[in-house]
Amino acid sequence: MSATVTPQLNQLSVQEKRKEARRVVLSSYLGSTIEFYDFLLYATAAALVFPHVFFAGLDPLAATVASYGTFAAGYIARPLGGVIFGHFGDRLGRKKMLILSMLIMGVASTLIGLIPSGAVIGSWGAIILVTLRLMQGVAIGGEWGGAALMALEHAEPKKRGFAASFVNAGAPTGSALGTFVMGLFASLPEDQFLSWGWRVPFLLSAALLIVGLVIRAKISESPIFAAAVEADENSPKKAALPIWSVIRRPKNLLLVMFGGAAGFALQVVMASFAVTYAVSHGAERQPVLYAFATASLLSVAVVVVMGKVSDRLGRRPVMLISMVAFIALLLPIFNWLASSNILLIFFAFMVGLTCHSTIYGPLAAFISEQFGTAARYTGASVGYQMATLLGAGFTPSILATLYGADGQISRVLLYLGILTAISGIAILLTKESKNIDLHTYEH
Repeated sequence: MSATVTPQLNQLSVQEKRKEARRVVLSSYLGSTIEFYDFLLYATAAALVFPHVFFAGLDPLAATVASYGTFAAGYIARPLGGVIFGHFGDRLGRKKMLILSMLIMGVASTLIGLIPSGAVIGSWGAIILVTLRLMQGVAIGGEWGGAALMALEHAEPKKRGFAASFVNAGAPTGSALGTFVMGLFASLPEDQFLSWGWRVPFLLSAALLIVGLVIRAKISESPIFAAAVEADENSPKKAALPIWSVIRRPKNLLLVMFGGAAGFALQVVMASFAVTYAVSHGAERQPVLYAFATASLLSVAVVVVMGKVSDRLGRRPVMLISMVAFIALLLPIFNWLASSNILLIFFAFMVGLTCHSTIYGPLAAFISEQFGTAARYTGASVGYQMATLLGAGFTPSILATLYGADGQISRVLLYLGILTAISGIAILLTKESKNIDLHTYEH
C-alpha cells in the first residue's frame, strides 16, 4: 500500500477536522449526485427513448427488452469497476480514484448524447450505446466505494451512518435531476423529442463533469487510509492484495451482496418499470416523469434521516423494517400506478421510494463497515456493485418479460417479494456494525 496523503490533516484542531469532514460529505454528496444523474438518466431513456431510436426494427416488446438489456450492461460492468478502482483505491488512495471515475462517467455520458440513431448507422448505434454503457458501469463501480469511504472515514464514530448516507442521497437527487431535465424535453413534439430532445440531458453531463472535478480536487485524503498507509510502511509484513483479502473470507461479501439487492431492485423498478407501467395504463408521460422526479427529490431527506436513525438503532433493524413494509405494500403501490390518476401515481412513487430510502439510508455504512481498512475500498465496492447487479441489473428485463407474457402484474409482485425476502434473510445473518472500530477492524 502506498499513497500520497495529507499529513496536515492530523495537525488540525477538532473543530477544523469537523469542518473538513463536512466539506468531504458535501463533496461526496454532490459527486454522487452528478454520477447518478448520468447513470440513472440512462434508465429513463431506456424506458422511453432507446426502443424507438436504436431498436425501431423490432416489435414493441422485443425493443423494450433489448433496450433494458443495454441498461443491464452497465450493471454487469459495475463489479469490474469495483475491483479495478477498489484495488487502486486501497493502494493509491480514495481521492485519486474518485476523480478518475468521475472523468470516465462524464465523458461516456456526453458521448451517448452524440450517437447517431439506428436509422443513420444501423446496428452500430446499439453497439456504441452498449460500449458507452459499459464505461458508465465501470465508472460508477469505482465511484460509490470511494465516495462512501471518504465520508465514512472522515466522520466521527457515532455519526458514520449519517455521514455515509449523503453518498446514497446523491442517487435519488441525481435521479430526480435527470428525470426533471428529461421531462422538460419530453414536452416537445414526439418526433423532435426522439430526434434531438433526448440528447440534451446527456450533453449537459459535460458541464456537470467540470463542476464535479473542481469540487473533488479540493478535498483531503481519508485520515483512516493515511494512518493505514503509515502503519503499512512501518510493517515488515507485505500486505496481501485487497481482492484476495476479501475473497479468501467471502462470508461478508456474500451477505452484503444479497442483503443490498432488494434496495437496488426497488430503485430501478421505480425509475423504469413503474414509469412505463403507469404510462401504459393511460397516464400522460410528462406528468408521470414529474411525479417520479418530485417523489425522488423528497425521498432524499428520508435517506439522510434514516442514516442518522441507524446510528442510534443500528443498520439492521432500520433496513429490515422497510423490507417488511415494502412486501406488504407491493399490491397497493401497483394498483395506484395503474389508476391513471396522477395524484395516486405520485403517492405510489412516494411510498415506494420511501421504502427504498429507508433501506438505502443505512446501506452505505452497513456495507463499508463489513471490511477492514486495507481492503475496504475493494470489499465495499465489489459488495455494493454485486448487490446492484443482483438486484437491479436484470430486473427491468425480467419484469418486462414477466409482465409482457400476459399483462398480469402478479408475477412481477411475486418476483419482487421473493427478492426482498432473500435480502432480509441475508441482513438477519450479518452482525450489527454500527459500533465497529474502523481503525482496528479486519473482517
